[in-house]
Amino acid sequence: MPPGLSTTAANALLSSLAATYTWIQLHLGQPGANGTANLAVETTRKQATWAAPSGGLLTNSAELLWTAVAASEDYAFFTAWTVSSGGTFGFSGTVTADAVTVGNNFRAPVGALDVTLVLAS
Repeated sequence: MPPGLSTTAANALLSSLAATYTWIQLHLGQPGANGTANLAVETTRKQATWAAPSGGLLTNSAELLWTAVAASEDYAFFTAWTVSSGGTFGFSGTVTADAVTVGNNFRAPVGALDVTLVLAS
């Protein structure tokens, strides 16, 4: 059996994280251990609503919208924070979305922000 968390434990941890870290910042590459590497030019944080975790997966349950983004970028990662500016970094995950052009809106639809924990099997 490969090492990892039980599904119950993983979902409990993700629920706790989701309750605390609701502000989302976009990144172009891996955010790093402090959540500050490869920041997008678009720095506005948006507040996420998270779905109940299932099978060690946490995902957004409502669309997030950034209007008139500051640069043409292709967001690949996000970080989750305690507040809209400054605050404490909690975790990072991947963004599933298309690139955006400067001045256009960027939408992260339901299910576009994902974080997973390794489960024992």
